[in-house]
Amino acid sequence: MTRLEFGAFLAPHHPIGEHPTLMFQRDLEFAAHLDRLGFDELWFGEHHSSGWETSASPELMIAAAAERTERIRLGTGVISLPYHHPFNVAQRLVQLDHLTRGRLIFGSGPGALPSDAHTFGIDPMTQRDRQDEAMGVINRLLRGEERFTHESDWFTLRDARLQILPLQAEIPQATASILSPSGMTLAGKHGTGVLSIGSMSTDGLQALPTQWGFAEAAAAEHGQVVDRADWRVVMSWHLAETREDARRQARDGMQRWHNEYIVGTLQRPGAVAYDDPDEALEQISGGTITSSTTTSAVVGTPDDLVAAIRQVIEVTGGFGKFIGFAHDWANREDTLQLLGSGSPLRDPGGEWTCCQSPRLPGVRGRQPWDLRAGRPGGHGEDPAESRCSGRPCPRREGLKLSSDQLALRLCASGGRVCPAAVSCLASSREAAPVRRRYMAAPAG
Repeated sequence: MTRLEFGAFLAPHHPIGEHPTLMFQRDLEFAAHLDRLGFDELWFGEHHSSGWETSASPELMIAAAAERTERIRLGTGVISLPYHHPFNVAQRLVQLDHLTRGRLIFGSGPGALPSDAHTFGIDPMTQRDRQDEAMGVINRLLRGEERFTHESDWFTLRDARLQILPLQAEIPQATASILSPSGMTLAGKHGTGVLSIGSMSTDGLQALPTQWGFAEAAAAEHGQVVDRADWRVVMSWHLAETREDARRQARDGMQRWHNEYIVGTLQRPGAVAYDDPDEALEQISGGTITSSTTTSAVVGTPDDLVAAIRQVIEVTGGFGKFIGFAHDWANREDTLQLLGSGSPLRDPGGEWTCCQSPRLPGVRGRQPWDLRAGRPGGHGEDPAESRCSGRPCPRREGLKLSSDQLALRLCASGGRVCPAAVSCLASSREAAPVRRRYMAAPAG
């Protein structure tokens, strides 16, 4: 089975009133943190008028993040093509592909906020057609075709050809999809991947089962091929060790986000403000993916998220990448804690560590693991007796986990699991790839 990849989408959503300099620096630190944890990709948004979404240029954020990361892929999430001359977009993409050393993903959309289109004086009814036209021109430029001229009612190209081509043979692409079939249809027409941003709402989740068919139909009509492995589904979640902790940490921030952004800024039809944070929590995250009360977010434990992912896979027929929407529902400490405060990195002293803090009984601070001996170096405690991110070791609990369940626990706790936990896998055949991915072997 193909491994499900994980990523994050950073619009960003920061409450109005925070210091912009601190917000940008915090977002870049977040990118470095995800890179250390082994996330596969990170997306930066483009918005111009809401006050919450303070990044006007995903390209600038990617250029800065590229200098702070090593392996995570970085996506424009998304470039609103009607707001830009296609030749400038193509030039920036090529330059970014080299600056990221071939880690760029090109995400495009028509522009999501009506207030952005109003600011630029653009008729919203023209935006999707302009995205379509721009994609065709940009792809010709990225392929390095001979000089060509293109006349449009909103831009002109004369004898156009890029000076340099991308580092990657072909920059991966994804088209934003909300509720209507238009995003999926455009992805099929141009043979790109899909970024289903609409799945963060109840209506968007309910639309997912029929969405992929529009991409396949358009691809067949235009001689293209689309692959479910390139379908990204975006959802919101906040995780903690217990559901009670997760709800306590997220309740007030979720209420503010819903009331001030969804209701006050977006003015989403049908959305109502909640006076009680617990009511907001219940309405937004209280149902399940497949129930009549569909949830648009998961607030709970890693196991709750595993269950939600399985439900989304079931209702969609399958996709390749699960993207978490970054938000400020919880405070900074709790947000990083749900992702993990560390990863399997080499200790500055040269010893290999399983995590920043294995939570050994009676032992404080960062303790190196002797992976060959299967115990924490110099202490002699049985790893099965350790506590991983406050959770008893699965072996001690008598659990048998599948590799994806353990992998999600590792992702959610930043690698905070003792080496003995690998033996909890339901199949020993699954242990090797998990060990290779999350527990680097000592240098020989």
